[in-house]
Amino acid sequence: MIRLVLLDIEGTTLPISFVRDVMFPYAAKALPALIEDHTNPQVVAARADIAISHPGEDPLKVCQDWMAKDEKAAPLKTLQGITWRQGFEDGTLCADLYKDVPPALKAWSEGGLRLAVYSSGSIPSQKLLYGYTEQGDLTSLFDGFFDLSTGGKKDAASYTKIAAACGLNPEDILFLSDIGAELDAALEAGLKVCQLVRPQDQRVPHEGVPHATDLNDVTQKFSLPA
Repeated sequence: MIRLVLLDIEGTTLPISFVRDVMFPYAAKALPALIEDHTNPQVVAARADIAISHPGEDPLKVCQDWMAKDEKAAPLKTLQGITWRQGFEDGTLCADLYKDVPPALKAWSEGGLRLAVYSSGSIPSQKLLYGYTEQGDLTSLFDGFFDLSTGGKKDAASYTKIAAACGLNPEDILFLSDIGAELDAALEAGLKVCQLVRPQDQRVPHEGVPHATDLNDVTQKFSLPA
């Protein structure tokens, strides 16, 4: 029986276009000034991590290269998250989730399902996205937030850790994502999975897993509370 729904963000609950065309350019513009801030402990720690992985290289250039390649590097995610906090808090940024998402999440929560997030974006960034949406603050709907500090999203061990952290058997968790390799890893760990194949994001259906076009479709396919 499904007791918890674990959700990816980009391409699952939030349009890829918002991340690609709004959030990433905002972070790219703010990053040069931020990375020179030697008073912020998070920035200092991120610079130190970059120095370890790329000794002798300009940390800004490393981050710009990571952004160009859409690398899921933890120091970059930390720095992006700091820039996004400013943007969300001053009203420059506001997440516009897919329209089916808020009512589905509320129905699932009210129906007794637990909800959690697992994204490559940092936990603070996840909370910003769900805290500052066109549909209001949705963070209270979630029991837990998980990021790359748990492990890579294409690593089955990460999903085993999440299940343990939530106090559940893997088979009690349904993982929703648009990325086939992530779903394969979750399936290997024993979770139930479903791929979101939203027409506007042009994802290719992944072989061997169930598919859904939106969260209403997920509700029907898995008999979740409506």
